[in-house]
Amino acid sequence: MAAIRQAHVVWEGDLAKGHGKVSAKSGAFKDQPVSWAARTESSDGKTSPEELVAAAHASCYSMAFAAGLGRAGHAPTRLEVTATVTFEKLEAGWRVVSSALEVRGTVPGIDAAAFEKAAEAAKDGCPISQALKGNVALSVKATLA
Repeated sequence: MAAIRQAHVVWEGDLAKGHGKVSAKSGAFKDQPVSWAARTESSDGKTSPEELVAAAHASCYSMAFAAGLGRAGHAPTRLEVTATVTFEKLEAGWRVVSSALEVRGTVPGIDAAAFEKAAEAAKDGCPISQALKGNVALSVKATLA
């Protein structure tokens, strides 16, 4: 069975001076302001598609990493994940060029080398990573607490 999720945006005006509001059908967020300036200049309390991609990637990765560690017999106590998505102007126009994951974990019974190996495997196996792979540079920096 497929899981289907939906978000909705209302945009008003042109790109440079316009603005919009994005909401999740689930109700998890409603009427979050978005603008071109929030993407390319200062966020000023607004979100952006890239910030939403970062949230999706960090969330997905944390689940994939926890699952992989658990399957290996090392269920994590805590994983802190940050995804930094870079949106850059290239010759071909604006592009999401990278998503850099940083994870710090507390995992009983695992050494740093095994933690780093599992971190890489989770980066490669995470469904959001799979959606980005081939279009966006992906990386992970893992630190065992």
